[in-house]
Amino acid sequence: MAHARKASRRGRSRHSRARTTRGRRKPQMLFKSTNYLLMLVGVLAIVVGYAIMRIENEVDGFISLYVAPLLILGGYLEIIYAILWRSKGERATGDANRIADT
Repeated sequence: MAHARKASRRGRSRHSRARTTRGRRKPQMLFKSTNYLLMLVGVLAIVVGYAIMRIENEVDGFISLYVAPLLILGGYLEIIYAILWRSKGERATGDANRIADT
């Protein structure tokens, strides 16, 4: 019975927790400030597209049929690009880190 108690204490000791946290890397931000700026541009393009579509308020108007949908589509594509964008230096070190992790 005393042996079972020691085994349970061993699993919960603070020394074992300290060892596991030392080996972990510091979490990094997923996106850089450039990514957020590009996302902001995309969101603004979407908002402007919907706003000019509403301002014209005509079903057959040129802006409602052609300009606003292209602006909205461009905004969504900009957001996708912002999510996927990485700097050149980040791409080079990311490949090296991936190889080192394997």
